[in-house]
Amino acid sequence: MAYTSSSLHLHKHLLLPKTNPSSSYSRPPPPSFVAAAAKINGVNGHSSKKSPNGKAQINGDGKKGVNGSGRKKAAAQHINGNDRIHLSVSTGGAGGQDGFGLRVAFQGAPGAYSEFAAKTALPGCDTVPCRAFADALAAVDGGAVDRAILPVESTMEGTALRNYDLLLRHDLVMVQEINLFVHYCLLAMPGVRAAEVRRVISHPMALAHCGRALARLGVDREPVEDTAGAVEMLRSNRMLDTAAIASPRAADLYGLDVLAHGLQDESWNVTRFLLLSKPPSPVTLPMDADAKTSMVVAHRGGSMMVVLKVLSAFSSRNINLTKLEVINNNDGGGGGAAGHPVMILDTSARGAPTLRAFPHVLYVDCEGASHDPRVLDAIKEIERFAVFVRVLGSYAADSNVYDLQ
Repeated sequence: MAYTSSSLHLHKHLLLPKTNPSSSYSRPPPPSFVAAAAKINGVNGHSSKKSPNGKAQINGDGKKGVNGSGRKKAAAQHINGNDRIHLSVSTGGAGGQDGFGLRVAFQGAPGAYSEFAAKTALPGCDTVPCRAFADALAAVDGGAVDRAILPVESTMEGTALRNYDLLLRHDLVMVQEINLFVHYCLLAMPGVRAAEVRRVISHPMALAHCGRALARLGVDREPVEDTAGAVEMLRSNRMLDTAAIASPRAADLYGLDVLAHGLQDESWNVTRFLLLSKPPSPVTLPMDADAKTSMVVAHRGGSMMVVLKVLSAFSSRNINLTKLEVINNNDGGGGGAAGHPVMILDTSARGAPTLRAFPHVLYVDCEGASHDPRVLDAIKEIERFAVFVRVLGSYAADSNVYDLQ
């Protein structure tokens, strides 16, 4: 492989699946993270405590069924035997933001997880479906929409490097983050029973995430462009021998039956999304805000030495990192063919912004806004030994995990 990637997720706030109802607890994170566990309120218990911004954190009301209403379909089942996590999302945008009047581009068809993440982050926003992630970025870059939303990492897949590569090619800034619990369901046309399903369609990643469940069901798998697109195809063609993997909200949107809940092989499946805007950032952060700053640091070799210097720049100022990812693009050793370099738009270049190629980059997220004097000093120190540094944005830190239920 041309790319080799390793990542450290430091001081990452996580919520783990239920063991017993509790209003507050702390447990180690899943092995896919190097992280500090966090104390979370109201996990699957009876607490409905809301975060200061008015958005409910992950919590439940102890009820079974869809959306905690007590309704339950007889045909629905839990394929993997995982405890279903009942979560609630109140009105009011994540991070206290209001989406009325904003247009947000997302990849996929209506009902995609990205669309629900956008509507959770910015309640009241108008969403614009796009065929590809590049189209969503081009839409905001060209002024057709106000924001674009991209999934960038997940607990099951790690970092979606392709999306980071895409955003680095555009003069856009990160303005918000949101973590979404991804709950996979098996959806079919009304009246179709699970025993009648011979084929399952969905996004390749969704099929991979549900591999064990699909193997037990003994069905054929067919990848399509996205989860909501699979549901749209199922409905428009009235496929009676086919089911789709998608969200419970997609079932409501397209009028389909939920044959099974919790198809994912791992019960804890969270995806982090970033919302992007044209600069300057439309979001103003107070000096004392709980914020994050994201940046990319490019260098031409000596990865470990650069990593240690970056760590020193932040640790000496008592700044926590929430993400540090190392991307090395080399010849693979032994004289193999070199891979493609990482292309970064240099927005500080004189005249028009210029795309520059770098063989090695670090993705860094740190606590604090870019106007914080400590963060500013750390960036200046890094600029003295790095080939190139670009701040990708500062935004309100949101460690909550939101759900579609």
